[in-house]
Amino acid sequence: MRLTNYSDYALRSLIYLAVRPEPPLLANISDIANSYGISKSHLTKIIHQLGQLGYIESVRGKNGGIRLARAPKDINLGVLIKQIEPDFDLVECFATPISSDDRHPRSTGLPITLIDETVGRSPGCVISPVCQLKSVFFEALTAFINVLERYTLADVINNEEELAMLLFR
Repeated sequence: MRLTNYSDYALRSLIYLAVRPEPPLLANISDIANSYGISKSHLTKIIHQLGQLGYIESVRGKNGGIRLARAPKDINLGVLIKQIEPDFDLVECFATPISSDDRHPRSTGLPITLIDETVGRSPGCVISPVCQLKSVFFEALTAFINVLERYTLADVINNEEELAMLLFR
């Protein structure tokens, strides 16, 4: 499983905000983009979505900026990834739900389903109707998400001083 740059940059942005040495001061997107050497325009979209999801709070005005809206211990990495990753289509017979309501965890905890390729689409793989590899990939993906769900942002910033030294030189 490989996460998109979008998810990577979202996680990096949250780490940046969590280890900021002067929490009362607000950060801005340029600060984060410059610290990591990433595109400000791409990061703007990510920050906007993180705000919509309630992870980041934006303050408008002359001294405005952004900050975490939740404590790092309250930001679950697995939940975050399920909300922002566009799909989990490891193989063509996995499908991502279209409705935004489906982005909420189901009993499997994954925002994916296995599709029946005989309904409304031509099969991409001749063995798909009887393939058992799909269930292996599904199990592996479930394990991947389950591991991420065991960690919070607080867990990945326990070396806060070292992170701050690299980010705020």
